[in-house]
Amino acid sequence: MDVILRAEGVDFFYGEQHAVRNVDFRLMRGEVAAIMGTSGSGKSSLLYCLAGVLPPSNGTVTFDGVQLSSLPDAELSALRRERIGFVFQYGELLPELTVEENAALPLRLAGVAKDRANAAAGRVLDRLGMGDLLRRRASKLSGGQSQRVAVARALAHQPDVVFADEPTGALDTANASAVLDEFLQLARGQDTAVVIVTHDPDVAARADTQYTMTDGVLTQRVSV
Repeated sequence: MDVILRAEGVDFFYGEQHAVRNVDFRLMRGEVAAIMGTSGSGKSSLLYCLAGVLPPSNGTVTFDGVQLSSLPDAELSALRRERIGFVFQYGELLPELTVEENAALPLRLAGVAKDRANAAAGRVLDRLGMGDLLRRRASKLSGGQSQRVAVARALAHQPDVVFADEPTGALDTANASAVLDEFLQLARGQDTAVVIVTHDPDVAARADTQYTMTDGVLTQRVSV
């Protein structure tokens, strides 16, 4: 296994608030890492810095040997679109699109033909138990169904890394466990590395590596 993502000395400020403090982080290909912390601890800010959505105030984030801050905006957007997946806490689907269209969207934006994109999305949706709802509008889905589609959208283009911000936070215990099971099974099956931000110790326990974030400081948890 080799390193796919590395952060060194990362700080991030929201105005005067020091949200992320001198963070070093390393993620291996195929690794699942969980970052735990209370609301306001800085874990989501760090996640967005690692994903190249927010530029760090200080420090560097390197993705597969390329420093993200060195990329022009167009190249950074292409990298995020083609090699990164993102699962938002509340799904963030486009309500006017169907299940299939939402899951296939990253592939379509990358220039993949509609038939091929839909086929790839359909395979992942089927494994997530959503194969019989391909034509349903996202606005008609339950919370658990929406989150499954969000997971499919993040994984259908077989990214190198998926970032998940409280991916089960809006779900009940049964749905949360089911979504997480399938999410991690799919990710591990295609050797995708995963970074999960969560406040749930049961979710974090499924990861290969666990971290805790407190007042912007990241520390690795060591099993006793």
